Amino acid sequence: MSPVKDASTVVLLRDGDGGPEVFLLRRAAGMEFAGGMTVFPGGGVDATDAEADIAWVGPDVSWWARRYGVDEPRAQALVCAAVRETFEECGVLLAGHTESSTVDDTRPFADDRRALERRELSFAQFLTRHDLVLRSDLLRPWANWITPVGERRRYDTRFFVAAVPEGQIADGETSEADDVRWSTAGDALETWRAGETVLLPPTWRQLRDLTEFGAVEDVLAQDRAVEPIMPTLVGEPGAIRVDFPDQDEYYSAVTHPWAAR
Repeated sequence: MSPVKDASTVVLLRDGDGGPEVFLLRRAAGMEFAGGMTVFPGGGVDATDAEADIAWVGPDVSWWARRYGVDEPRAQALVCAAVRETFEECGVLLAGHTESSTVDDTRPFADDRRALERRELSFAQFLTRHDLVLRSDLLRPWANWITPVGERRRYDTRFFVAAVPEGQIADGETSEADDVRWSTAGDALETWRAGETVLLPPTWRQLRDLTEFGAVEDVLAQDRAVEPIMPTLVGEPGAIRVDFPDQDEYYSAVTHPWAAR
């Protein structure tokens, strides 16, 4: 059985004319995991994400540990990975120089952003170098999906939601994506139904849930109980099907073939 690695994903939001918009990346086709899939910013937890000497404001580590059902070092690693991966993949940084501020322009950190992506710099070192405080109060717990048994690469992924800080611009300057865009959840689902994108079930489910909200503040106001969901791989003639909650809605809506692998 493949080992399960912790991962963090951030559903990054902003308000648009048609309601809340979400930032989506299409992973480069050559990526070993989910290549060609449309996803939210995120990735695996790095060992250095659990470093204790990190400047932090907002709900403390024990609060996050309770919300995600993990111990405190693991909770810190998950939150740090969420903020770090969001910065690496789209240049949005949930941190500031004071407990109540956020950076308004992340471009001066471009070199360190690349160093973080290459794992030449830890996130704690980056924050210390620039006298920054991680803003855990800008994140909200949202969901927890675990890759099915049988997959070669498996992740225990915690989903967070967050709004883009004022003045910051999400970009696509990452080697892991070949296309990025802002879209309402409804438009993203329509694009998927038309066969123009490919959504893994966890991504589809978060987008479907977001269609219920009229503004970003409504999303951030949610106090969701996070329960782990682990789909099951089921062999079918000529294909592998993934069984998960609300799967009938997923499979009946899609108009193009989808395979778990």
